[in-house]
Amino acid sequence: MRHRKDHKKLSRTHSHRKALLRNLITSLFQHERIETTVTKAKEARRLGERMITFAKRGDVAARRHVARFVHGDDVVRKLFDTVAPWYAERNGGYTRIIKVGRRLGDAGETALLELVKSPELKERLRKEAEEAAKAAKAAAKTGGKTAKAGKGEAAAKGEGAKGEGAAAADASKKERATRPARGEKFGRKGVPMAPKPTTRGRQRGKSGD
Repeated sequence: MRHRKDHKKLSRTHSHRKALLRNLITSLFQHERIETTVTKAKEARRLGERMITFAKRGDVAARRHVARFVHGDDVVRKLFDTVAPWYAERNGGYTRIIKVGRRLGDAGETALLELVKSPELKERLRKEAEEAAKAAKAAAKTGGKTAKAGKGEAAAKGEGAKGEGAAAADASKKERATRPARGEKFGRKGVPMAPKPTTRGRQRGKSGD
């Protein structure tokens, strides 16, 4: 019988088990949600809620006690300055465990261990999300307008280039029409001149004679 045994050993030695729980609780306060096995989540919840209770006290002794267990000064600062005020009027029940099924490989039963946030915090986060969405929509609208203006300018430039190209083509056609044909020469008054007679045949005949 398990008399006076209030925790699981997790198939680890004392030092290994302590290091595992410290890492889990640090990740919980850092990311506000972790995924692990159900047994580990239950063990981590017990110590995590105790750390939150110390953080609600807020004195120097409580900060030192938490700093001996939680890794990282930034995580301890977040726990005291951000997480603890969420539960100022809440006595216990700071975390929840949500089972998500069994994982592939060893078929271990996994769960999500996350912090329970107060209704005031949820409302504030919802408002911040709505404001961020409105700002994103406004930025998208202004971006669409500038893109349309850019397209209009590009179209106008393209039309201008097309007009210039058509004018250049007409000019080249006129120039080609006024050009003399191959082997044809014009005089001063624009009258075509008779071609000069070739002397190849005569030269050949003379050379033959």
